[in-house]
Amino acid sequence: MKTTLSIIFSLLCYFSSFAQNNSILKGKIVKDKSQLPIESATVYLISARDSAVVNYTISDKNGFFKLELNKIPQNVILKISAEGYKGFSQKIEKITTNKDLGILQLTEQLNILSEVVVKSMAPPIRIKKDTLEFSASSFKMRPDANVEALLKQLPGVVIDADKKITVNGKEVNQILVNGKPFFGEDGKIALQNLPSELIKKVQVSDTKTKEEEFTKQASSSNNSTINLTTEKDKNKGFFGKFMGGYGTANRYETSTLMSYFKDKRRLSFLASSNNINASGFSMDEVFDNMGGGRNSGSRVGSAYNVSSVGNGIVRSNMIGLNYSDEWFKGFKPNGNYSFTNSDSENKNKTTELTVLPTSTILSKSNTATKREFFGHDLDLNFEYQINPSTKVIITPKLKKGSTTSSSDYNKATWDDTNQLINESNSLKSLETDYTNFENNISFFKSMKKKGRFFTTNFQNINSKNDSNSLTNSTTLFYQGTNPDDIRNQKSRTINLRDKYANSIRYTEPITDSLSINFNISSYLDKTSDDKKTFDFNSGTDTYSDRSELMTNFISSSTLQITPSVGFAIRKNKFDLRVSANAFFVRADFRSLYLNSTTDLNKNFVIPDADIDFTYKLSKSKTFRGGYHSGFWIPKGDYFLSVANLENPLNTIIGNPEIRLQKNHRTNFGFENYDFQSRSGYYVYSNLTYYDINFVPSSVYNENGKQTTTYANVFGTYNANLGANWSKSIKKEAHTFGYNFGVNANLNLDKGFTNGELYAAKTLRFSSGLRLSYDYGELLSIKPSYNFSYDKTRYTNNNIGSRSNKLHNFNIETTNYWPKNWVFGNDFGYSYNSNISGGFKKDFYLWNTSLSYKFYNDKMTFKVKVYDILNQNQSTMRTITPTAVIDTENTVLKRYAMFSLLYKFQNFAIKKDKEGKK
Repeated sequence: MKTTLSIIFSLLCYFSSFAQNNSILKGKIVKDKSQLPIESATVYLISARDSAVVNYTISDKNGFFKLELNKIPQNVILKISAEGYKGFSQKIEKITTNKDLGILQLTEQLNILSEVVVKSMAPPIRIKKDTLEFSASSFKMRPDANVEALLKQLPGVVIDADKKITVNGKEVNQILVNGKPFFGEDGKIALQNLPSELIKKVQVSDTKTKEEEFTKQASSSNNSTINLTTEKDKNKGFFGKFMGGYGTANRYETSTLMSYFKDKRRLSFLASSNNINASGFSMDEVFDNMGGGRNSGSRVGSAYNVSSVGNGIVRSNMIGLNYSDEWFKGFKPNGNYSFTNSDSENKNKTTELTVLPTSTILSKSNTATKREFFGHDLDLNFEYQINPSTKVIITPKLKKGSTTSSSDYNKATWDDTNQLINESNSLKSLETDYTNFENNISFFKSMKKKGRFFTTNFQNINSKNDSNSLTNSTTLFYQGTNPDDIRNQKSRTINLRDKYANSIRYTEPITDSLSINFNISSYLDKTSDDKKTFDFNSGTDTYSDRSELMTNFISSSTLQITPSVGFAIRKNKFDLRVSANAFFVRADFRSLYLNSTTDLNKNFVIPDADIDFTYKLSKSKTFRGGYHSGFWIPKGDYFLSVANLENPLNTIIGNPEIRLQKNHRTNFGFENYDFQSRSGYYVYSNLTYYDINFVPSSVYNENGKQTTTYANVFGTYNANLGANWSKSIKKEAHTFGYNFGVNANLNLDKGFTNGELYAAKTLRFSSGLRLSYDYGELLSIKPSYNFSYDKTRYTNNNIGSRSNKLHNFNIETTNYWPKNWVFGNDFGYSYNSNISGGFKKDFYLWNTSLSYKFYNDKMTFKVKVYDILNQNQSTMRTITPTAVIDTENTVLKRYAMFSLLYKFQNFAIKKDKEGKK
């Protein structure tokens, strides 16, 4: 570990050495008539020789700007661009010392129609009201770079190891292409597969609901949306790539992506098949579908990710279609379809220490599982702008699939005197068919009076799960009086859900900045769980003996009506939204168990309030926060006294006396990104306090058999505090990036074990340091270090505390020299401090890739090796309020892969009136 820290310290010193001996170019931008400062003007330097962007920045609220530069011995051109003003240009002869350009005046751009069109270079960055816009052409990229590589070049954009994207501290939860999803709103397929040369602009804005988009209200979200607009000259044509590979240990991977663009029409097809745990679609430029290292978090989510198949070795196949168009004026359909198939095999080893008030219980288990999944997923969206003041959106979704699984499980448990108290072995198979249909219809209407709106929404959810299981198990008890549990049973369970919800909202403006809104919403949610179980009859050799103890029917019906009233204040720098709500809830539960019917009815009246505010101190500094109260009503099995005997070692029974969960949530955050220094930070905090919570209440007997019901606890909480800082430095061909983040989480959990109230206070601390160095288009080095610490202190339990430390060091290197060759390496080291004996504490993972491009860069031959040192493993420690759990799962081991990639594209280039391109 000392060696690792020394490497990181040396790299920091090396990177920092390039931040010295700068030349500074500064000045002040004002309006030519009033001499008032202009904020958020884009200032950039281009080379007089080839017009390449040398550096850029944004003016502050006082109009000042400052560019930190290496000495520039050649002539450059200073350009200034600001919305509403004519462009400014000034030639500068060399920059070898600090220069103060003084006051620079911009002339207001008059909105006069003219037949003369003057084309000019787009500035690298523009700030348009609530949208931050980057010009893709201002960032020099490799010819084969994808959109993800482009985003990494943008100031304020951070993509972490899990592929989570933040822009100036705000997490991106939606990525669109020309305003529409591209194989799911998470956008990962677009990031990894769209060529950067196709993109004209990258637009970043606060994520808005459809209602906020239509009514042009400020966003109520704490997330951001990235919209990628394509070059108009390349909006007619097609592109794609095919990749296939085969390797040692019979490993294989194939991927295909094809996209066709024609004005507003887009049709894309993708397919993937592999047995290397790539459960989705990924075509990373260095490692393709290979997991681990830089590619560990790149799997596609949404409809284009194979349904979770757990751990182990996964084989997956999938195909997907994406369609977007405008059939006639105002009517814009788009949709996605995917078919996925996967199967997995895994062997799991688990050690669990259960903490009791006066003792502990230690269990060890081994499980071998196999699972296969088939699924269809259809997601459609129809938007019809009837006229400028009326819009309708219909979004039907259909999911249909099946899962087949089998497991071989054995477990043994000892008390704290090391005496064996029980053993359990089981073979189980399960087949499940599911169908889920959702539809959402939204209607938006704006009135003649500005700010007056009417919106309504209707939603339905209808789902069915039909499961058949076969269980053959033996559970032996060695102490006490519990009889052994021997089962040979067949069960069928049908789960149904029908939910219908609607809402009506009206907004009335009082002044230009103040509006009030009235809303009434309601929903009816009905669920039922019908389980029938039969024991094996050896005489008839059939499963014909009905097991009354494991046969039951439970249904729930919840009707909720919620009137609310609120107001919103929207100023240039300040947004405030407040609403007061009242929830009127009736919940009806019914059970049929042991030939007895039980009906339980509960009524609730719950007041509620929501507050959200945003205060913009400047274009780069924003403070936001909010308060929300909430509640949750559990399903019927929490309330009804029906015994769930599914697990022979844990019988679960509902409690009619429990109260619903109530909580209060607050959040605060501050973000600041300084374009002049290309550095920024954000700080955030969240607190959820539970007035009332319900938790499992367990009693263990001398055999270790558990009986669980539910109980209420009071005064628990979850608090979170974190910060992140990033900085980018560019000096000629050298680009350096720094990112440092910390997070602390404090939880207080309470519960009941053996009739006694316990408390568990858990502190989780994590920090991460990521560095990057790029030398032009030739070399990229990205070291990172992450540390996490978990500690739980127990009260009224047999042990005082348990803790764990996790260290992860990774370094990614990519070499693009000599020409047409790409050499990539991902090296990682992980260390678990307190994992149990029998589990390896540390391991190394090293992946390498070497590729060669030929045939005019259209084809790439690649050789990759996964886990060169053959040390890969999957071990993890989880600390809960009642247990410490160590697990290990099957992982892929070393293999080599040989692959061939073919890329193609053909875009129609529009011509001007003279016939020139």
